[in-house]
Amino acid sequence: MQAASCIVVRHWRAAGTDELFDARWTHIAVSRREAVCEVALARPEARNALNGELMAELTEAARLLRLRTDILAVILTGAETYFSAGADLSASQTRVGQGTLLEGRRAIMAGPDLCKAWDEIEAVTIAAIEGYCIGGACALAVSCDFRVIGQGAYMRLPEVPLGMNMSWRTLPKLVALAGPSRAKQYVMFGEAADAERCLAWGLADEVAEAGGALAAARRWADKVAALPPLPVRMTKEAVNAISAATAQASIYMDRDQYLLASRSADYREGIAAFREKRPAKFKGD
Repeated sequence: MQAASCIVVRHWRAAGTDELFDARWTHIAVSRREAVCEVALARPEARNALNGELMAELTEAARLLRLRTDILAVILTGAETYFSAGADLSASQTRVGQGTLLEGRRAIMAGPDLCKAWDEIEAVTIAAIEGYCIGGACALAVSCDFRVIGQGAYMRLPEVPLGMNMSWRTLPKLVALAGPSRAKQYVMFGEAADAERCLAWGLADEVAEAGGALAAARRWADKVAALPPLPVRMTKEAVNAISAATAQASIYMDRDQYLLASRSADYREGIAAFREKRPAKFKGD
C-alpha cells in the first residue's frame, strides 16, 4: 500500500567509521560477510510494516550502498517467518490527508523513492522472502534483481481491491517479470501468489524449503561474489536499461493517480470494508 513520509534520518557517525555498517539504525539491521551485505527489516512490533521511519532507513542504506565497489551482492530480508506486512496504512492515511494537495503529492514520494534507491544499487540485489510479503513490501522486493522465496510464503498486492492504484514504480517491473496478462491478474485481483505461482510467473527465481530462503539467498550472493564484478555490473545495467526503456512513460503519473484514488469514496469504502472484515460495495466514485 502507498505510504508517505518526509522524514530525513540522520545517524551518528564518528571519524573513521563506516557510514553504512557503523550507523545506529533503528528499524533495520545491516551486517557484512566479506563482499556480501545483508539488510534486514527489523520492526517486529509491527510485522515489519513500512512506516516513514523504516522506509527512510531503507532508502538511506540503499543510497549508501549504491556505488560501493567493495560490496558485490546485497541481500534484503525480513524476519524468519515473515518479510513485511506492507506499508503502514494508518500512518499513510494520516500523512497523505494532511496539508495541501501539493504537500500530499510530495509526501507520497517516499515509496517511489525507496524502490528507486534499491533499483539503483550497482551490486546485485537479492530479496529473501519468508511468510508474507504484501503491498509496498512486494514493490520493494521486485526492485531487487532476484527473489528467493521460502515454501509456504506468498506475495500479494491488495491495493486495487482496497480502492487505490498500484504505484511505487512497480507496474513496469511486474510486466517485465510476469508479462501483461499475469501482471493484470496479479494487480487487479489482489490475490496471494504462493511460492509455486511466484516461480512459475517469474516473480521468484528459486523456491527454498520453508525457513531456508535466507540460506538460499546467501548461496546466490556467494555465486555472484565469485564472478568478475565489472561485467556483472555492466550486465545488470544493460538488462535494466532494456527492460525499463519505456518505464518512465508509464509511471510518471502513478503518484497523481494515487492522490486521486486516495480521495475517492471507493477508497474510503475499501479501507472501511477491510477493517470491518466485510465485502466492499464500490460505486465508481
